[in-house]
Order: sequence, then structure tokens, then C-alpha cells
Amino acid sequence: MKIAVVGGGSTYTPELVDGFARLRDSGLRVDELVLIDPAAERLEIVGAFAARIFAAYGHPGRVTWTTDLDAGVTDADVAVIQLRVGGQAARIGDETFPLDCGCVGQETTGAGGLAKALRTVPVVLDVAERVRRRAKPDAWIVDFTNPVGVVTRALLDAGHRAVGLCNVAIGFQRRFARMLGVDPAAVALDHVGLNHLTWERAAWVDGVDRLPELLDGHLAELAAEVELAPEVLTTLGNVPSYYLSYFYAHDEHVRNARTSPPRGQRVAEIEATLLSLYQDPALDEKPALLGERGGAFYSEAAVGLIAALHGLDPEGTHSVNVRNYGTLPFLSDQAVIEVSTRVGGDGPVLQPVAPLAPELAGLVAHVSAYEELALEAALRGGRQRVFRALLAHPLVGQYELADQLTGKLLATGAQHLAWAR
Repeated sequence: MKIAVVGGGSTYTPELVDGFARLRDSGLRVDELVLIDPAAERLEIVGAFAARIFAAYGHPGRVTWTTDLDAGVTDADVAVIQLRVGGQAARIGDETFPLDCGCVGQETTGAGGLAKALRTVPVVLDVAERVRRRAKPDAWIVDFTNPVGVVTRALLDAGHRAVGLCNVAIGFQRRFARMLGVDPAAVALDHVGLNHLTWERAAWVDGVDRLPELLDGHLAELAAEVELAPEVLTTLGNVPSYYLSYFYAHDEHVRNARTSPPRGQRVAEIEATLLSLYQDPALDEKPALLGERGGAFYSEAAVGLIAALHGLDPEGTHSVNVRNYGTLPFLSDQAVIEVSTRVGGDGPVLQPVAPLAPELAGLVAHVSAYEELALEAALRGGRQRVFRALLAHPLVGQYELADQLTGKLLATGAQHLAWAR
């Protein structure tokens, strides 16, 4: 099997490489892992380090790298897309310009998330078209590129064989397993919502929902992990993802962000240090600092999903971004949702989902409507479409505020938007 990683020069790529090397007993045979990135100098550093990781594990597959996208995806069985258009500089912009208007600055949520979607969707679609032309006819696209929900819908709307993946669910699975003292594979989640807008409504172990036990015995720890007051979890009766704190504690995030450097600045510093470490020819295992980069269990999620998509885990359940198709009846069939579902060689097979409580369903419907408008703005451009998307977002919603944010978004990100220059 040939796996192409588009955006392979990322400092986080060694986490993915480590997973492919370490988890080869999953049955996933990787004959070639090709890393693709236009940043030649960075790619050379990451590629050489990735090859050393494979060698250290005794993995028989080849690690190659290239700046030529067409060559890299030719005959690929899987294309993993993990792009960051504009790099950390653009991310820092996403995290700062909304603060001027009293809104949270975050790279996947609110105005910052829209800015990222606008510059990202066209690039991902261009990559996907080249995958369609040059990869194997049945190749899968696995999208890690944020905002995953919007990007995945763009790919599916364009007819690509694509699945979106996030590490939130697998992170909760691992945490819950540790708290319960069981193997992670024994924990099955009722994970439901939209990308970066999900809740864990149950944690099944041997047919018993252990989530009430977790909320009772580990409430303070769980609340701290998702940066919310314990009362929020007890009121909801579930565990929301960390990203829900931007909705449930919006103003607190804004206050904190105004007195702290943006996360992107810290990530940029980590990346610089990681690249320096990766250049050490003696280094053949991922450094501890990589854990601070974010994306815990990213590699396990990727390996598990790719194995399942190739029929190697027919009974496996994975939390993925897929078409709704009636799963949440208050959304359109074409909406993209994030749920735990079976995945086989023909792709995800949706399972029945229990009805969402009104406080969950209302927010999901609201954000899903925004995502539809965000995709329209990303595909067609235009100030008015950007404004409509922001006006529809539950963290914006006011005419004057949406207008101000639209102006700041375009002023900050015009260099990445051909129609806005």
C-alpha cells in the first residue's frame, strides 16, 4: 500500500509516521509512505527523520518525500491531507483579529474558523482533484485539515471518496479507559455532533454505560480537561469536547486571550525547536516536546481508520465526519456530522443515533447552518457571503458585529483569498 501525506513537511508528521511504524501489527501494510510539501527545506528535515523512525522500528516500508504533488499522489491508495494554508502566521491572525470585536479568536471556531475555511477549502479541493486524476481509482482521502467538517463537506460535494477525522473522540476513549482501568478497545463511545462541536453521551464497557460513574468519580478532572465548570457537565449529563468551552464560556476565553499570547505563537516556537531536534542524525524516535504540539492519539486514529477502510477491521467503530443522511433528522441529508459508526471496506456505515437533547440539537442545527454558509463563501467568495456566514454563527449573530468582523477578516487574510485582493 502506498500512503501519501499532503502537508508532510509539518512538524507533526513524525507523530503520524510513528503510528504507521509502531502499529504495523494492525495488518496495515505500508509499502511506501510519501511525504509531500512545497517547503523543500523543511520537508527534507522531516522526511529524513521519518525514514529514521521507520528504520528504528524495523519497518520494511520505504519513506520518500517530494515537493511534486502530482508525482507524490500517483498510484496512492490513500491520501492524507493535513494542510495549513498560511502557516502559523495566518493562524495567529485567526486567533487575534476577532478579539478586537470582543469575540473569541480560535482557528476552527467563530470568525477565525471562517477565515481558515475561506483560504483552505479551495486549496484542498485542488489537491483532491489531482488525487482523483493520479491516485488509484478506489483511493480514499482522509482529511485532517481543519475545519474538518466544512472541508469534508466540500470534498464530498465535489464527489471525492473522502472521510474526515479528528482526534477528540479517541482522546476521550483513552482518558475514560485510564479512569476505568480497562483497555481502550473495550470502551465504545456515543460520540455525536459536528466536528469540534461534539459530546460524549455514553461510554459503554461490556454493554454497560460507565459514563455516570465517570461523572460521579472524576468530575473535577473531566471538567478541568475541557475547561468548563463542573456544573456544566452535571447539567448536561455528558462530557462536551474542549471546543464547547468556546460556546459555554465564551467571555472567559476572550478575557484570558487578551492577556495571553496566541496559541499559534507558542506552536511556532515549538515548531522551530522541533525542526532543530529533527536535524540530529542520531534522533530516531519522536521527542517528548512533540506532545506539546497538540493532536494526541492522532496516529492511532489515522492507522485505525485507514485499516478499517481497507477491510482490516470490519467490526471496528470509528468517530468520523460523514454525510448525515437522516442520522440527525433535524439536519439536511447533505450536512456533515461527526459520529461513532462502523467503518468497512466500502466506507462508513451509519448507525442509529439516539435523539439529541434540545440544548444539544439547537446548537448543532445553528452551527450546521453556519457551516453551509461558510462553505458557500469559501467556494464562491464575496464580502456579502462572508458577512452572511458570520451573521449566522452563534458566537456572532449581531449585524454590526458581523460587519466589523467581516472587514477585519478580509483585511487580515486577503493575501490568501484571490477574490479579495
